[in-house]
Amino acid sequence: MATVIPCFVPAGTALSLYASRGAYTDCYATTLPCAITQAEFVEAFYTTAVFKIERALIALFLSRPSTDADARELAQGGSSHFAAWAVEHRDQDQLLLAAGPTRSWLMATPLNENGRTGTRLHFGSAVVPRQIDGVGESKMSWLFGALLGFHKSYSRILLGAATRRLSGK
Repeated sequence: MATVIPCFVPAGTALSLYASRGAYTDCYATTLPCAITQAEFVEAFYTTAVFKIERALIALFLSRPSTDADARELAQGGSSHFAAWAVEHRDQDQLLLAAGPTRSWLMATPLNENGRTGTRLHFGSAVVPRQIDGVGESKMSWLFGALLGFHKSYSRILLGAATRRLSGK
């Protein structure tokens, strides 16, 4: 089974713009020994059992329901909205979604090393600070700090769930 590891936000990506502007960013990656398209990755990510729990909470608390068909439409480029998110950036190998101060980013990159093909999958987040402190530096809320450990673990779980789904491809 592929291992999910924390990594630097790749330079030149849509998520890297937030890192350069002082937002909190994180990134996780894994590699699969098969070819996975960006659309397959996005659909798998947003239709895992783990993410369906988040979708149910969004539907309940934010009145923004979503279905597997909605996730498929987002993945295939037919929609610019999904649950609480709106597409901020999309190209052939990455998708950046925005919801308030948060960003979710997915990227599938084909690999060809020593004649072996595969795909590197990335999942990352950005949180844009809402506050500026007395010396002009961005400052995150206390809630952000309280939930950061959970967020990091949850990010790894989400990417791991999508990876397991795609491994059966």
